[in-house]
Amino acid sequence: MKKLLNTVYVTTEGAVLRKDGENLVAEIEGSERSRVPLHMLSAVVTFGAIHVSPPLMGALAAAGITLTFLDRNGRFQARLEGPISGNVLLRRAQYRVCDRPEEVVRSFLIGKIANQRAVLMRSLRDYGEDYQPEQRQAVNHVCGRLAHILRRVERVDDTLERLRGSEGEAANLYFSVFNHLIRSPDEVMCWRGRSRRPPLDPVNALLSFLYTLLTHDCRSALEGVGLDPAAGFLHRDRPGRPSLALDLMEELRPVLADRLALSLINRRQLRAGDFEVQESGAVLMSDEARKTVLTAWQERKRDERQHPFLAEKAPLGLVPHLQAQMLARHLRGDLDAYPPWFWK
Repeated sequence: MKKLLNTVYVTTEGAVLRKDGENLVAEIEGSERSRVPLHMLSAVVTFGAIHVSPPLMGALAAAGITLTFLDRNGRFQARLEGPISGNVLLRRAQYRVCDRPEEVVRSFLIGKIANQRAVLMRSLRDYGEDYQPEQRQAVNHVCGRLAHILRRVERVDDTLERLRGSEGEAANLYFSVFNHLIRSPDEVMCWRGRSRRPPLDPVNALLSFLYTLLTHDCRSALEGVGLDPAAGFLHRDRPGRPSLALDLMEELRPVLADRLALSLINRRQLRAGDFEVQESGAVLMSDEARKTVLTAWQERKRDERQHPFLAEKAPLGLVPHLQAQMLARHLRGDLDAYPPWFWK
């Protein structure tokens, strides 16, 4: 099944990707380093200066395998794909809902806030005995506040702006205690608040990189079911922004990205020496650190969890595709509401 297939990430700058028969071949300095049959791929993602041969580009497009170019820091540059095969009636339904998106936005936020609270409560279970009393009290207080916001979001009479306000309030509360979840003794690996474009500390650099990877997976999932990833419900439309992919990732990033970042830091798989501070103040991951994160990301996507709506186990890497399918079914009228994905 295509959605269970893997994504190839190419991180070594100067690598050459070419087609050999029905295989993708990766070469470094003229030496073959890897060979993957095309039928085993769902996507190829390159970081930095990677050469991709025109025959390979054509074969990837013909096979429906997306090719995404990111810069060495993980920022999106370009995307190559074959002919769009999405259902025009589905996209028309999507655009109609964009005018009155409150119902879908409510479902996205219920999933996101519930999963943020689950991450905090899991930390209390795992490290509660190591917390200082004031740290434990702060995390417990935020869990209570998030539960209150969750009940407020579940009301059916909230406007879109009020829903967005609740999302912002929940995010501020969640990140206000995020540093308590970091157990590394390295003083540099601490949380001082969210910073983007550029990230100003190692934790933000790591989160931004993981969010880029998750956005790519959500965009691919949406395109795979025929939805327009640029026409979102929660995030406002902007040229070049995959707003619907950002919507879809909201309920997933506390678990898939934030939890993985905490694991990499707390297990000391990433340390201060894995990050570089530029003259501008921007903090970047080293090449080796990116490889460590990508390996952990792929392993994390293989973990299986019970899907709360489907009542079946599925790899975490498949969850964006399952959620995209259910969003499409809701927009078609096959489901009364979009069912969020809850982490348990």
